[in-house]
Amino acid sequence: MTAASASDGTRGTDPGAARPDGAPDERTAAVRALELEFGELFTHVRRLFAENAERLSPGMLPGAYKVFTTIVRRGEVTLSALAENLHSDKGQISRAVRELEELGLVQRTPDPADGRSSLLSATPAGVERLHAVRAPRENSLLTALESWQVDDIRELTRLLHALSSSETPD
Repeated sequence: MTAASASDGTRGTDPGAARPDGAPDERTAAVRALELEFGELFTHVRRLFAENAERLSPGMLPGAYKVFTTIVRRGEVTLSALAENLHSDKGQISRAVRELEELGLVQRTPDPADGRSSLLSATPAGVERLHAVRAPRENSLLTALESWQVDDIRELTRLLHALSSSETPD
């Protein structure tokens, strides 16, 4: 660590460091503020998932909705890959998939690469229902970012990608 990197507060800072007066250092305070904002964002997203799940099928839990939207996004996916992608228990994912099948939203087809496995995919009716559920909120992010500069949106996207990929932004 160079003297410059330690003194400018950008690298090499002890994550639990505090100033002599006991207040957190600038980096720690900034990370705590970011964590609070992520908490607010996650709460908002969970509420949207719950509302969309209820519109898709009354009584559907948000977790089943997340499973369904992941299947739609992935196209075709095995149960194992789906559980891995969602960092969830295979049994829990299996129960959600069974519910989605009963609702006519998901179908299974034999996996040509592994005869013991099935590929999960959304039914055409399921995709149609999902589009109808999402339609009322389709433009909410576009509206929320309407006054933002395009370069700011791109920068936020770049930084979020770096964070989610555990990379250091350039």
